[in-house]
Amino acid sequence: MNGGFERHGRVALIRWANPPVNGLSFALRQHLSAALDAAVADVAIDAIVLAGEGRMFSGGADIREFNTPRGVAEPTTPQLIQRIENLGKPVVAAIHGSALGGGLELALGCHWRVADAQASVALPEVKLGLLPGGGGTQRLPRLVGVETALDWIVSGRTVSATKALEAGLLDAVFEGDWLSRAIAFAAGLDPAKALRPTGARAVTPPADAAALFGAAREKARKTARGLEAPLQCIACVEKSLDGPLQEGLAFERQRFVELVNGTQSKALRHLFFGEREAAKPPPDAQGAALRPVQRVGVIGAGTMGGGIAMAFANAGYAVTLVEVTDAALAKGLETIRRNYAATVAKGKLDAAQMQDRLARIHGSTAMQELAEADLVIEAAFEDIAVKHGLFQQLDAIARPGAILATNTSRLDINDIAAVTRRPQDVVGLHFFSPAHVMKLLEIVRGRATAPDVIATVLGVAKRIGKVPAVVGVCDGFVGNRMVSPYTREAHFLLEEGASPARVDQAVERFGMAMGPLRMGDMAGLDISWAARKRQAPTRPRHLRYCHIADRLCESGRLGQKTGAGFYRYEPGSRAPVPDPAVESIIDACARESGITRRAITDEEIVERTMYALVNEAARILQDGVARRGSDIDVIYVNGYGFPAARGGPLFYADTVGLPQVLARIEEFHRLHGPLWEPAPLLAQLVAQGESLSGYVVPTEPT
Repeated sequence: MNGGFERHGRVALIRWANPPVNGLSFALRQHLSAALDAAVADVAIDAIVLAGEGRMFSGGADIREFNTPRGVAEPTTPQLIQRIENLGKPVVAAIHGSALGGGLELALGCHWRVADAQASVALPEVKLGLLPGGGGTQRLPRLVGVETALDWIVSGRTVSATKALEAGLLDAVFEGDWLSRAIAFAAGLDPAKALRPTGARAVTPPADAAALFGAAREKARKTARGLEAPLQCIACVEKSLDGPLQEGLAFERQRFVELVNGTQSKALRHLFFGEREAAKPPPDAQGAALRPVQRVGVIGAGTMGGGIAMAFANAGYAVTLVEVTDAALAKGLETIRRNYAATVAKGKLDAAQMQDRLARIHGSTAMQELAEADLVIEAAFEDIAVKHGLFQQLDAIARPGAILATNTSRLDINDIAAVTRRPQDVVGLHFFSPAHVMKLLEIVRGRATAPDVIATVLGVAKRIGKVPAVVGVCDGFVGNRMVSPYTREAHFLLEEGASPARVDQAVERFGMAMGPLRMGDMAGLDISWAARKRQAPTRPRHLRYCHIADRLCESGRLGQKTGAGFYRYEPGSRAPVPDPAVESIIDACARESGITRRAITDEEIVERTMYALVNEAARILQDGVARRGSDIDVIYVNGYGFPAARGGPLFYADTVGLPQVLARIEEFHRLHGPLWEPAPLLAQLVAQGESLSGYVVPTEPT
């Protein structure tokens, strides 16, 4: 990069390239500053146009420079924007692609803003636990009004060029050759009116500011529970109503610095980069030719199968949904129709879109109709004999090269693949319920799964809007393998003295979307009961075992679907009601195990459940079932309700301090026995002073 510019008559065109998103790195800021120097010094230049090269105007700050010296090296982004606003020559921002975050703030500092008709803008910093720190909370209200600015900033929503023009953010929108027209726009500016500093404009107070900001805070507390950034965004926009621009900018900057140095933003940025790493193919699959996937088959029209069918139909795929009987198929299709109708009723889909999506789903009771599918996903009952039978049928029916996937949440992919003559085509696609809503997709790679299959399903995951993570084979893979010790400790805590409500409430106050016992009731206690019975023959007899959940299932308490589990449920209600009958079962199990119940603190509940996750995650990394610590955090936040503001269980452990976490696990080992034996990787990382969330499994040289 250098400080040059292109001359177009009396207009200077300053462009920049910093692939892939033209992030406002220190180097790019230096380039812009030098180019502005040259344009200002040239007496033959009357106006300046700023434009990015490549895909977009600018994706904003270079996030990797946050919390580093380069992030605050001068010129900083706020300094650069302030300089543009105060420049003696008019500056026009010519936006194409996207102008996001600091990129949009750069445009806000310009005197004029024009855009390609296909462009979009956003201030999405709140999604990374931040607020616009380059004047966005102060300049945007001056252009679009306080109420609109508040909505855009607190939601982080993306706004089309057309809507931005209507709102007053843009001065013109161009179809076709946007750059030439932007230059012509700059050349045609009236010199007497060309300088329009955004910051010099007055902010028009809303009719009832107190009510507006009060409602915004209430909404943020409900929808962004525990997150600091939305509330700070609101405070900054509110500050735009008071005093001159410079006071607002100072207020905004102070709060930005607090957030960028805080744990929540660091956690959310960890997940941001973690999701991008998890979506990359493993080394041997990079560059693999992708298999074509246009037609998708789904076996099973129950809750999971129907949701999977919807996920693919929503993304434009043609889906064949197969069930055993006409009655089961009709029930499944009707559930899909009701789900879409509910989305239409909420205004998130229109009737025509609903019909289009329904038309993409073809129901059948004939397995033979899957013969032309490019990808088949079975979502049948979680029984290995059922899976074997289905995959033997698929092996005989599916076309050569078709990808055969199982949605199993625990069973051995290698065992399933072994009944086919094409184990290289078999993969696990573990969706989470409801499959058309939940973002996580565990991609389970079997011993024989071909690299191009992994590369292909990663691409499919992106198209259907999922957050994928490639994992290896073991009982429960990553997510459900970690659930086992987590729920184990919750059950032990019941035996030792806590009530179900006490355990769930402590974990929910920590930030989990739902406590382990409520979660079990919602999922159905019979699912984990079946897994425990399957594991029973290999369970070491000397290890502690809690019978509470088994007793509940034996008495017909299978969770919400039977009206009773760890809690009681009134007809038609999902609200958990504490039940004395459960306390009786807990007391009986404690007596049989020789346990004297005691008072248990919330702190112990959180430590034992969370550190059980951490210890098992370290073992998963040791075993090579996950490739990176960040993959596990991505899985747990997107699939299991772990609070994003804590960055996932491994990032949380690093935040607490890995030495302290290890010391507590060692104490639990002394108090509670071999189930708490510390994972060797934890001791290794503590000794080396390294993090768990940043750990990458070493790859053997080839």
